[in-house]
Amino acid sequence: MIGGWLIEHLSWRAVFFINIPLALLVILISLWRVPESADPESHGLDWLGAVLAALGLGALVYGLIESSRFGFGDRSVLAALGAAVVFLALFLLTEMRIPTPMLPLALFRSRTFTGANLLTFLLYGALGGTLFFLPLNLIQVQRYSATAAGAALLPFILIISFLSRWSGGLIVTYGPKPPLIIGPVIAAFGFALFMLPGVGGSYWTNFFPAIVALGLGMAISVAPLTTTVMNSVAQNRAGVASGINNAVARTAGLIAIAVLGVVMLQVFNHALDERVARSNLPPPVSQSLQLQRTKLAAIAIPEDQDPLTQKVIRRSIDESFVSGFRTVMAMGAALAVASAITALIWIGATPGVRAGQES
Repeated sequence: MIGGWLIEHLSWRAVFFINIPLALLVILISLWRVPESADPESHGLDWLGAVLAALGLGALVYGLIESSRFGFGDRSVLAALGAAVVFLALFLLTEMRIPTPMLPLALFRSRTFTGANLLTFLLYGALGGTLFFLPLNLIQVQRYSATAAGAALLPFILIISFLSRWSGGLIVTYGPKPPLIIGPVIAAFGFALFMLPGVGGSYWTNFFPAIVALGLGMAISVAPLTTTVMNSVAQNRAGVASGINNAVARTAGLIAIAVLGVVMLQVFNHALDERVARSNLPPPVSQSLQLQRTKLAAIAIPEDQDPLTQKVIRRSIDESFVSGFRTVMAMGAALAVASAITALIWIGATPGVRAGQES
């Protein structure tokens, strides 16, 4: 909500300054309340691994994003994706050979740790990939202000904030498996509810139920997932395990935005082609829409057309975006269900155990 207000009244650039006080607050809380978990066997930073990982992920995301404009047959796209494969392969080789890797591959010998990170990748990929398009829908299609669009997600934030402590206790009572199955299933239901709204309508009937369901599903999942990751390794590796899990979550969101962006654009283009063909719009208008396709619902409507034609164009663009939005949300629901299946198969039925105790 604060970010939306800043965009509406100042500039989109002002949003990035929100992170500064939050980062300082996190540092202070960490120094005050978080116990030290340094590994005495670790020496130095893995600079080479960090550089290779950044180059590999950067090339991968760049290639996926540019493929929506030029196609996968374009030389620059193929070069970027090829470079991503090379850099990520070198990263894994480096992590296998150096004494203090940034990503200790030995941690993945723990079945629970591997399963929890796979679950994280799927669930946070669904969350990051889908919610990227929600503000675009609210602002560009539903005509919300930036402040209102930011406030629309407030129930999601509040539910996670107030229920996190309660959900953290679920793993003590029931073990990690039940909440890590039930939570993603509820989140999948929330994603599915996002597929129902069209153009227009009330927030309380169209989007509020989906946001509440998604918030409840994530609230049930987040704390048990973090606890499971931390308990699946030796205590002196807890910090590394937490860092890996956070990196997996951020990477999942990054890749999901790039992949779902390609899907969104393809569905939007196909739907727009069909609606433009049915509307018999003048050739100059069709050409203008063709040149602006990558803008999605932000396509500028030709001002030289009569009001009725402009209304038809706007409706075609909005409905095409909704078609893509529904497809993206369906994929988010599928990823959430896949994360629940991952918990069913990979996560033990009893509370997490330290590495060395797990078979």
